Amino acid sequence: MSSFTNSPLVVHTNISPNKNSPRNQPIRKITIHHVADVVSVETLGNIFKPASRQASSNYGIGNDGRIGMYVEEKDRAWTSSSSANDHQAVTIEVSNSAIGGDWPVSDNAYAALIGLCADICKRNGIPELTYDGTPNGTLTRHNMFANTICPGPYLQSRFTKICEDVNGRLTPPPLYRVQVGAFSVKSNAETMLARVKAAGFTDAFII
Repeated sequence: MSSFTNSPLVVHTNISPNKNSPRNQPIRKITIHHVADVVSVETLGNIFKPASRQASSNYGIGNDGRIGMYVEEKDRAWTSSSSANDHQAVTIEVSNSAIGGDWPVSDNAYAALIGLCADICKRNGIPELTYDGTPNGTLTRHNMFANTICPGPYLQSRFTKICEDVNGRLTPPPLYRVQVGAFSVKSNAETMLARVKAAGFTDAFII
């Protein structure tokens, strides 16, 4: 079993007793849920705090985009109605920005979700997030394992986009080499463009 770490993006911690310690599988997946309410990370922590609740998640994201931790990554949270999934997944509960309808989430919460997923992948050696609508992908949903609408229509419709946004942070941009006389530089396109413009070629652009 690998050494587990926790996300440095966490700003609030309230550890729940509802967990198995330690998890019995390496982390291979991420499972995204919605809270079905508009909450802060403090409120979500208080929801998961009582042992009688029999539920928890590794992380939660408030409507304002702040990130909380309720079960350390070394432990299995009780989130997805599937022991097999939760022992190998980091689970994330995301606050909604409105109740009902397609259960939307705020732009701040979505941005935090992408950042947290990328961080989880990097620290746990997950090379990319993959989603094919089945439990075989590295991104899974609660309603793959239980009769529930979770993670809600809004987030579920964006699972492919979530993979694209996260994977864009995991794959370094391509490098290009430019030779001008005896001077040679290797850089990604955006950095190269900035250098060229700084040299006086203000009309330069990427093609």
